[in-house]
Amino acid sequence: MALERKRRQTMTEDRKKDAREKITLGGLVVKAGLRQADRAFLLGVLLEAATVRVGSPEHHRLKAKGGMAFQRDRMKDAEAADAGSPVSDDSEKANGD
Repeated sequence: MALERKRRQTMTEDRKKDAREKITLGGLVVKAGLRQADRAFLLGVLLEAATVRVGSPEHHRLKAKGGMAFQRDRMKDAEAADAGSPVSDDSEKANGD
């Protein structure tokens, strides 16, 4: 009985982890401004990105571009906090920090 309960608990934890990961990845799509993009287009973009070799010049270029986008969001959030505006959690959720 306890073994079955532990198995169910592990499955539930795995599902929650998977759901959080999918939400985070979806947040990246929104952050990139692709919320309204066609699903086939998005998949094509991701499949193309998957062919970029880690460490290649293209990989470094794309990673730097993404890093700059996260930095801009952090700066924007800091400015909003200084102005007394509510700060969005979206950048932290999507950037893996």
